[in-house]
Amino acid sequence: MCAESKQEERVAGLVPFTTLDFPGRLSAVVFLQGCPWRCTYCHNPHLQEVAASENGRPWKEIETFLRTRQGKLEGVVFSGGEPLMSSCLEKFVMRVRPLGFLVALHTAGAFPKKLQTLLPLLDWIGFDVKTPFRDYASITQIPNSGSLAEESLALLLEGPVPFEVRVTAHPHFLSS
Repeated sequence: MCAESKQEERVAGLVPFTTLDFPGRLSAVVFLQGCPWRCTYCHNPHLQEVAASENGRPWKEIETFLRTRQGKLEGVVFSGGEPLMSSCLEKFVMRVRPLGFLVALHTAGAFPKKLQTLLPLLDWIGFDVKTPFRDYASITQIPNSGSLAEESLALLLEGPVPFEVRVTAHPHFLSS
């Protein structure tokens, strides 16, 4: 159980092997359910809502798989939705680290305080910038979302964790 949840720990999905999601590392990607934003061009809209406990895959199954990949994979990437929304994220990170995996996070920065807490546990971050911060609400449908993303980016700029900023260049929302 994660945080106050009495439900079994579950994830939304798993990509067992990737060479793209954690630069320079052979990795698996674990997808977590939930996102507070409703970006109009979201590539994982099925992960926006927090799913009921019967959906997804049990964490125990993911952990069993990862044990079979020790010495073969170098890292585990937590993605989503917005993985920082999950009350299970820190627990999952703490479960894969002892297995010898590096840990990466894909985030849009919706939860800067949680990001700050997790930074010491992370080896790399893929940070998604949606648009200029002043225009975030037009993309996310959430007022003040740009200030949250800006605060998260400031944490990354000040911190020691390597990161990559990725900008969505949707022609309808950004001009050249």
